[in-house]
Amino acid sequence: MWKLWSGRRPAPCNRPTALRPCACTCGSNRPASSSCCSTLPEAVFSVRSPSGPDNLPTPTHLAVTAPSPSPSAGPTIPSGPALRLPEKIGYACGDVASVLYYRTVALFLPIFYTDVFGITPAAFALMLLVTRAWDVANDPMMGMIADRTQTPHGKFRPWLRWMALPWVVCGVAMFTVPDLGPTGKLIYAYVTFTLYQMVYTAVNIPYGAMLGVISPNPADRTVLASFRFYGAYTGDLVVKGSMLFLIAYLGAGDEAAGYQRTVLLYGLLSAGLFLVTFHTTRERVLPPPGQQMNIRQDLAELVRNGPWLVVCGLGVFKLLWISIRDGATLYFFKYFVTDWQVWTTPFLILTTVATLAGVACTRPITDLLGGKRRAFIMVNFAVALVSLGYFFVGPADIGLIIGIGVLSSFLGGPLLPLFWSMIADTADYGEWKNGRRITGLTFSAGTFSHKAGAALGGAAAAFVLGLSGYEANVAQSEEALGGIRLLMGVVPAAMGALTALFGLFYPIDGRMEKQMEAELAARRREQTAT
Repeated sequence: MWKLWSGRRPAPCNRPTALRPCACTCGSNRPASSSCCSTLPEAVFSVRSPSGPDNLPTPTHLAVTAPSPSPSAGPTIPSGPALRLPEKIGYACGDVASVLYYRTVALFLPIFYTDVFGITPAAFALMLLVTRAWDVANDPMMGMIADRTQTPHGKFRPWLRWMALPWVVCGVAMFTVPDLGPTGKLIYAYVTFTLYQMVYTAVNIPYGAMLGVISPNPADRTVLASFRFYGAYTGDLVVKGSMLFLIAYLGAGDEAAGYQRTVLLYGLLSAGLFLVTFHTTRERVLPPPGQQMNIRQDLAELVRNGPWLVVCGLGVFKLLWISIRDGATLYFFKYFVTDWQVWTTPFLILTTVATLAGVACTRPITDLLGGKRRAFIMVNFAVALVSLGYFFVGPADIGLIIGIGVLSSFLGGPLLPLFWSMIADTADYGEWKNGRRITGLTFSAGTFSHKAGAALGGAAAAFVLGLSGYEANVAQSEEALGGIRLLMGVVPAAMGALTALFGLFYPIDGRMEKQMEAELAARRREQTAT
């Protein structure tokens, strides 16, 4: 079994005794000796020796790297050992867990509320907007709490273990139909959805922030973000491929019971996966020594971080159009597509597989297009153009519908890995410019922008359904079908193009990434030496 922790001291250095970084990670530039670290506390030696067969990468505040070349000299030397595959997979498990609920909510909660729970599209839309208002305070608050968490396991990882049980309970409660009247049901929906969002925040802001502290190397983060979204789309595939079957099988004719039992199954699986992530990852990037935690100063520094502000806007716009399309997908198939019972699950599976293939191409696409900024902009334009085709298909054009879905999903695969890697870069930018690292608060913006975009997108979709005359579980009017087609094609395409245009304001390009990495690595070497 892969060992996660060790108290063994590093093996003595046996290389020639020229001046070089000491093998014991003390940071001294001297010939290795048996006594150079004799005064260091035992905790320093909790990292495996570089010569060990199952070593973990050294924490950034202990790592010693060769001097980085100047930005003009080309790529910089990575700021530590490359991440090992088990840790990448372990981190990805956290997003498998998150997405088991996230995609269930995005795809199935709207139709569950309107067609099973029994509330109107307008009531659902208003609920999304009202409950998300709390996130304006809740998400930054969670980011600051995570930044101030001090445990032997780090700042962010422990939250995955602490929130596993509340995660299961709140998800199941949200997909339970209570024996209440219309007003009681609506109050129940408000309460359970709000509780679920709070637990989601308490899990996903620390989980997202881990991307900024597992490795200091921007290239490693891009790879790790891709692994994260292999996990995300694996969870997506599980939901899309099994949800409808499990509802029918576990419900045995009772659709409400089928939803509840399916979500319970997903919740137990996701809780186990959160524990896997906790046990297989490490936090290595620490705030600069002597940094004092001050809420007012943290918020002031964040507002001065221009790239962070742009990325917040990109997150809102991106999730806005994704949520509008996702919210319309099941309505599109149920009420517009011929033989929807036959084609819905294959469509969902094939588009998820295509997205996974797109995620796998994130690094080459990023390199081909000249960096994260250009890749994000051009991919959004491409997805917008292809998605427009949904508006022009007919009910029996199954091949064309699936083709549009597969192509747009493949092209959109790199978007989420790029987004979260860009968030990590804005945390570096804040430290580089202002000398303060507030990783948790920085990443809370990513979660908040996604939740804000999802709320606005879901509410917009529900409002359009209501205005177009949608009625649950009956044949739809031409006006209602027209509204569904707009939500599936035209509106997401327009918002995707707007997202791409907004991306032009993001200032961190490949050259600036290299400059930040080199200068931050130099500062950390100086801090280690002193």
